Amino acid sequence: MRYAPAFVAALLATAFPSVSHAQQRPDEQNEVRRDLRSGAVRSLRDIERRVLPTKQGMQYLGPEYDPSAMVYRLKFIRDGRVMFVDVDAKTGQVLGESR
Repeated sequence: MRYAPAFVAALLATAFPSVSHAQQRPDEQNEVRRDLRSGAVRSLRDIERRVLPTKQGMQYLGPEYDPSAMVYRLKFIRDGRVMFVDVDAKTGQVLGESR
């Protein structure tokens, strides 16, 4: 039996409602910590506090951090569709959204 990708994504999202900071890759965590200590980026908590309220009706799946671009990528899902929000880690400004 084959399941539609949207169904599988929705099922996974309900089984694992959120991704904590501890579930990021270890090297990603080290990069974020280094950048936070140096004052180069805002904390993920600050970024989430700004972005999450703007995504009402969407389930937050968790973050990723790109140290070379200094961008947080926040992942959301609604109605089986995944959406990414890229945020400048230095300024907190939303750079764009993609599906």
